[in-house]
Parts: sequence; C-alpha cells; structure tokens
Amino acid sequence: MHTLKRLALALALAAGVASAAQAKPAVPTVEQLAAFPLMSSFTLSPDGKRMAALQARGEERVILVWDTDALDKAPTVIGSAKMKFNAVSFIKNDLLAVSLWQPYDLRADRLYKTFANKLMITDLQGKDWHEPMPQERAESRDEQVRQALAVPAILDTLPNDPDHVLAMSTVGSSAGDVYKVDLRTWKAERIQRSNERIGGYLTDSQGNLAARLSNDTDGKGAFVAAQFRDPKSGQWTEHFRSYVKERDEVQVVGFADDPNIAFVRSNVGRDKSVIYEYDIAAKARKENLFEHRFFDASSVIVNRTKGLEGVGQGEILGLRYEGPRENDVQWVHPKLKALDQALRAALQLKPVPTEFVDPATGQGATTGYDAAAGYSLVDYSADLSTAVVAVEGRARPPEFYLLRGGKLAALGKAYPQIDPAALGEVKLVYYKARDGQTIPGFLTTPNKELCGAGPWPSVIHPHGGPWARDGMGFDGSMWVPLMVSRCMAVLQPQYRGSQGWGRKLWMAGDAEWGQKMQDDKDDGVKWLVEQKIAQPGRVAMFGFSYGGYAAFAAAVRPNGLYKCAIAGAGVSDIRRIWARFYTNPFFREAQAPTVAGLSPLDQADKIKIPLMIYHGDRDQTVPIEQSEWFADKSKASGQPVEYHPIADYAHGPAWTRKIMGDQLQLIETYLSKGCGGSGL
Repeated sequence: MHTLKRLALALALAAGVASAAQAKPAVPTVEQLAAFPLMSSFTLSPDGKRMAALQARGEERVILVWDTDALDKAPTVIGSAKMKFNAVSFIKNDLLAVSLWQPYDLRADRLYKTFANKLMITDLQGKDWHEPMPQERAESRDEQVRQALAVPAILDTLPNDPDHVLAMSTVGSSAGDVYKVDLRTWKAERIQRSNERIGGYLTDSQGNLAARLSNDTDGKGAFVAAQFRDPKSGQWTEHFRSYVKERDEVQVVGFADDPNIAFVRSNVGRDKSVIYEYDIAAKARKENLFEHRFFDASSVIVNRTKGLEGVGQGEILGLRYEGPRENDVQWVHPKLKALDQALRAALQLKPVPTEFVDPATGQGATTGYDAAAGYSLVDYSADLSTAVVAVEGRARPPEFYLLRGGKLAALGKAYPQIDPAALGEVKLVYYKARDGQTIPGFLTTPNKELCGAGPWPSVIHPHGGPWARDGMGFDGSMWVPLMVSRCMAVLQPQYRGSQGWGRKLWMAGDAEWGQKMQDDKDDGVKWLVEQKIAQPGRVAMFGFSYGGYAAFAAAVRPNGLYKCAIAGAGVSDIRRIWARFYTNPFFREAQAPTVAGLSPLDQADKIKIPLMIYHGDRDQTVPIEQSEWFADKSKASGQPVEYHPIADYAHGPAWTRKIMGDQLQLIETYLSKGCGGSGL
C-alpha cells in the first residue's frame, strides 16, 4: 500500500498545480481551437520500456519516442514527407503501427475527391517502413486503385508472440481472409479463408481464431449469426441468430482462459445489453457478468499476458458500459480496483450527485458520478506496472501522465493554449418530450464570470448518425468549446433514434425523421426556456451530417422556435441519399425502413428562418450535392441563405489547420453577426 500512498501524494501535488486557474477566463481564439492537439496518441511498448506519441508542430505532426526511464532525454523524432500522421501505437516492443492519410482523387466515371488512408509499420527510428501484409499482384488499373485505398485490419497483435500478428485482408479476392504475418521477414501465411458473408473474427486469450459473425438471409429476413470454431476440427458452428429488423444484437466480446468459455454481449429480450458467460460445448448461457440499470454493457477488458503475477491469462480486469462518457469502465480485478481508488483520490476526481433516468421506463435514481472530469488508462504495459493516464472533461482538455514505479510524471496537455475556465460546465439532463418520452441530453452552460448568470443565447446541437450518441468528454470537434466560450448555452439532445441508451429510445426514431425525432429537439428548446437557461427568441440549431439534416428540417418546420440554423454536410433528400447505401439486404432491412418522414428538400423553397449551409467538396459520405440542391431551391423562400463549399474538406476531420479554422470561423461569424442580422 505504500506505493499507492506515494502515488496519491504525487498525483495530488500534480493535480494541485494543474488546477490553478487564471482569475479571468481567457476566450480561446479560432486559431487556438483549430490547432492540432499538441500531444496525442500516447502508447506504451508491451514491456513498458518505451513510449511514443504524436506531437503537433504547426501544420504537421511528428512521432516522438522516449525511453520511459529517461524522460528527461530528448526523444527520437520521426517525421513524414508526404502523408500526415493520424495515430501511432506499439505493435511490438520494437515496432510501431502508424496510421497516415492524404487527399486522393479517383477518376472513374467522374472525379471522386476523397482521402486515402494507410496503415504502416516502422521501427523506432522511422527508418524501415512496411505495409502490414504484402499485396497481391494487381491485374488491372482498378485493382491498383483498390489496393491503394485498402487498409488491412490488425485482428490480433498476439501479445505473447514477439514476431507475429494476425491481419485481415480488405481488398481483392482475398478480402476477409486472415493471415499470420511475420514482422521480421514480412511474409504472410493465410490461416483462414473467408467469403463475402463474413463480418469479422475474434480470437481467444491464446490468439486462436475462435468466433466470427456471418451475414445471411432466410425466410424470416436478414440475420447476423454468431459462430464458434471447433479447435479440433476447425469447423464453424452457428450458436446465435439475430434478425436485423428486430434490432437484436448478440456479440462475442471475449474469452476466458478456458477457450470453451466465451463472454457474450446481448440485448435479446431486454432494453439494455448485458454481458454473460457462455459455455460453448454445452451451448448454455451461464451467469450474468455485468449489467447496468441505466446503460448498455459494451465490452470486457481481459488480461492477454501469460505469467503475470496475481492475474491469470483470460481473467477479467474490467467491464465497459455506455455511460455518460460513452466508454465508462467498472474495474473488477483487485489490482485495478486499488489503482482506480488511488488515481481518483489523487487526481481529486470528486463524484457529485447525478441523476440517471432510464429512457425506457422514466424511472430514475441519484448516484455519485465524476461529472466534471474523469480519467482513463490510455495504455499500459503487459505487467500493469506502467501506464499512461489521461484526465479530461467537457471543460478540461486532455492532460496526460506517465505512471511508473508508483511515481507520476506529467507528459503534457493536448491544448495548453486553451483556458479551461472559458469552457463552462456540462451536466447530464433529462426532459420530457410532448408524448411523454424521456429524452437524455448534455447541457453545457457558459462560465458565469465570463458571460453573466444567464439566461443565454442557446444552440440545439444534435449529433450525427442518427444511430450514434454524444458523451461528456472533451469535444475535439471544437464546436461546443467554440459556442460555449462565446457565451452560448449548448444542448445536445439524445433524441429518439440515438443508439447507446437502450432499445426503446433507439427504435422510437424509426420512420420519424423530421417528425417525432424533430419534436424531441424542439421540446428541448421549450425546456431550456422553461428552465431559464435559454433566452426566448435567441435559440439556433446547428448540426452536422444527420445533425445537418435536422437543421434543414428546423428551417422548414413552422414552429417559430429558432432564430436561424446552421447545416453542416446535411442530408436534404432522404430518398436519394439512402438509395446510395442500401445495396444489400442487411442495410435494406436494418435501416432503410427507419429512414422515412420529412424530406427537407421538398419544402426548401418555403423555409421559415435564415440559414447557413457549409459542405466539404471531398465528402463521400454525404455528397455535396445534398447541400447544393437545398441552397439553390431555398433562394425562392425570400429568407437569407448562405452557402459555403469548403475545398479539401471531407466528412471530417479537417486536412489542414486553415480548413479547420475556416469552418469554425464560419460558425462563429454567423452566430455572432449573421443569423438574420445582429447575430444570435
């Protein structure tokens, strides 16, 4: 326990220094918000002896590599001449896996402007680069293009094997096949052939292929089957069949040390997913390992290392669930529980009474939760002796620490140029929609010293998807930090159709686009006004992707709640957009029937409020035509409409800091000076 006490003291001192704030909050500039995070993508070698991360140097990012016992010495610096680094992680003690990207123009029947992504493996000096697996000889120009855009998937890093990984091909006739790749000779041995119906594999704690998903159809419709592999015969046997139209989910998420015991995540017959043990040979469900009253269980954290003192291979360290931070963890192993207590105390993470409400039943309870900020173990060594710890919250940009030998060293901050005090505070809130449905939401309110006590101008900010959700962590898109630092309250409604809050709320959005889904957002406006958070008549809507669709819908619905709207990369014609995507029975049955309701383009010439539209010309998720159609037709409405195409911008993230800044500047200028005149 003396180690944990030393840790607590060291962390408390560090946290005390970090918490010192300026007397007057400093409003971040657009340039500060648009910058790359100064430090990001921290990763540890399995033996804990080395650490790597990305460091921003203006427009570029470089990889830094340190010895963890010599952080005072200059790190090795690895740069890139052509492509940009996205992320870095140790794949072996002496090898790094690096994600890179760059613009790519594909000339086919027309010009497709997009981005190419690559996954490469390099030594710790950045001198010897390889693709994860060799490519087949291309027989045509089309095949060359597919290979150029392909990114093999690392299925398993095989932590107990210093020389090999398992990788899955994603291109050509071998797409879906699994290979064992020798990282010393760069030769690949195919260990599993696949077919177009296979949706992915999972390995057991020893690194053997053990489970997979298969997509198919029968008389009842499209389904996803979970299959297990017989270790003796190699044959695959179906154990679960889930029909996509019913929104059932059964997923194998891990294995115990005994390969006959699997950990399964399922929502069958329930509103919230649980994780349970499953006896493969007996085809029998065993005890529930984890369930949460208010949130879906999501995955298990299992020890994969052989010979770790006090922790068996295949033993569960923790369980994840889709809580307020989207990826919350409940540690269950004694070693991790003790570390968790010490870290929380030392980082001064104090739980505050927080109300949780079940959207399915409307029943709630109040419990302690670290609402202002939380910590996560970004990475840790195989023996658990060394870890990178990140601390972040909605108003606390990520800070990184190295925990080693019971001592803590500050590694840096993602955004040291941003004053956290200017970013307000966030709360998980709930309100009732007009039909009684409970709607969760994340409310971020401005700093009162900076902006006064309120009520404030406010923005309804729906997430994309719509089968997605928001969380309480720091918003790296910088949309919420931008708005709240400019003295606007921001509500992110988890409207019906949002995923991650249980089956009922998820399915309640089916075929309700622009209807009940939109009512949920509008009812959020009314709740903000009733709570004296929003100033009546000074509420806008801003969304991106599906959120952009919602902004289009807000512009055509005659309710008078919004002064203006901003649509980023929005869908305006729901018939034409989804016709592009539903080319197989799984998409057609799982999601196509849910996309029905208001198509904003039909009424674009009758919009009721001022509107600003922006869209990237490299967007291949929502084509830019969706915004062009709406902008052209809306001119007949008589309302002021701005349209801004953004060169070399896709569906996010921004390729350059200028593009990122230009996007943020459009939003700031419109909300401060436009919005029909004089700003919001």
